[in-house]
Amino acid sequence: MSAVSPNAAERPNAVVLLSGGLDSATALAAAQKLGFACHCLSLDYGQRHRVELLAAERVAAHLGASAQRTLKLDLGQFGGSALTDANIAVPTSGVRSGIPVTYVPARNTIMLSLALAWSEVLNAHDIFIGVNAVDYSGYPDCRPEYIGAFEHMANLATQAAVEGQPLHLHAPLIDLSKAEIIRLGIALGVDYALTVSCYQADELGRACGLCDSCRLRRAGFADAGVTDPTTYQSNAGN
Repeated sequence: MSAVSPNAAERPNAVVLLSGGLDSATALAAAQKLGFACHCLSLDYGQRHRVELLAAERVAAHLGASAQRTLKLDLGQFGGSALTDANIAVPTSGVRSGIPVTYVPARNTIMLSLALAWSEVLNAHDIFIGVNAVDYSGYPDCRPEYIGAFEHMANLATQAAVEGQPLHLHAPLIDLSKAEIIRLGIALGVDYALTVSCYQADELGRACGLCDSCRLRRAGFADAGVTDPTTYQSNAGN
């Protein structure tokens, strides 16, 4: 967990879901810009690209988060996703329509529930998540209606909300293209070289260049007119 940043006690607390990827890093920077003392929550859920968790630690420290914690909850025991089951290959033939096998069943619901629990302890009434519904892989738990539904549920389920302090679930990137996200992040001081987005990054964090996440990330930098700082594996598709 990173050290507490200066004057954190003077700012309202927020919980930020931080995977270590491009989008969540930008969401953290956006929350910091709004003046929140950001408590970052990462989840070790048995993902094949666990190196992203080291990236989350780097990003939290670089952006001055008040805290960063990694919880372990092995969703690999259920499987059902290319990210948690070694027997299911990560698609590398290009982004297609429909929900891909990299969708992890209920992942965002699980992570948001954990963030909600921590927010109650912190007396935080704001949670940030870096979901995006424009340049993304078609996951159902990245849609605006999902975000609205979870916020509604949270305000039925928590002591703070029942007592008149509702929770706000922020998805600041949800309507942005990947290029717009990158431009926003750069303006907010995000160092994207610290992030890992690849679904099958190696132990050094080098990207495969072929999975959906790599393709969306690479296209985003190209569309933004910004040099891609990603380190790719030697056999990555370029």
